[in-house]
Amino acid sequence: MRSDGRRPDELRPLTLHRGFAKFAEGSCLVKLGETHMLVTATVEDRVPPFLKGKGTGWVTAEYSMLPRSGRQRNQRDLMRPNGRSMEIQRLIGRALRSVVDTDALGERTITLDCDALQADGGTRCAAITGAYVALHEAIAWMNSQRMLKKSPLGEPLAAISVGVVRGEEVLDLNYDEDSSAATDMNVVMTASGKFVEIQGTAEQQPFSAETLGKLLKLAKKGIDDLVAAQRNILGLE
Repeated sequence: MRSDGRRPDELRPLTLHRGFAKFAEGSCLVKLGETHMLVTATVEDRVPPFLKGKGTGWVTAEYSMLPRSGRQRNQRDLMRPNGRSMEIQRLIGRALRSVVDTDALGERTITLDCDALQADGGTRCAAITGAYVALHEAIAWMNSQRMLKKSPLGEPLAAISVGVVRGEEVLDLNYDEDSSAATDMNVVMTASGKFVEIQGTAEQQPFSAETLGKLLKLAKKGIDDLVAAQRNILGLE
């Protein structure tokens, strides 16, 4: 049994609350066990300098943890993100751009702000899962404002962690499991089962191809469950 009593292939309890932030064009509060992430989407009529005049848009992300979202107080990113936050927000941006036709956005930017209200492992994965919901809402808002000629948004995608803990492959690691895992991996995948990104590390001994296969199979099961929850909250077939 795991520390919280779950089966090896079981997600933590999941809730998605869309439209949580009143003033944002799109938003989602994600609760995955004791990890709680707020994601907001902002639409702006501008693009980064390298895209000016090219007729295409951009999707980007920012990530931060509130000072007491974790077990100890962390410093606010007042001037610029720390290395970890920068790496995570780049991952989130890459993930969401993989399912967006940026040409269809026109010269507009959608910024996804991902803030950890409470962190118990898997914040980057929860952020990506919630970011798709917030992005979907923002695109719907743009359609309502007649800003788009066609929808730029592709199939759903989500992210989940997997790892080897006490010799067993498990899904959706909490903090205690993540901090003691022999292998730790984050997987971003689309609804149709295509991989967007795989981040895997042997924290102790190197892992085999057989273990990798088992972890990816577990990740697929978790992604399927997350996408089903996204489709349900967004009213998608």
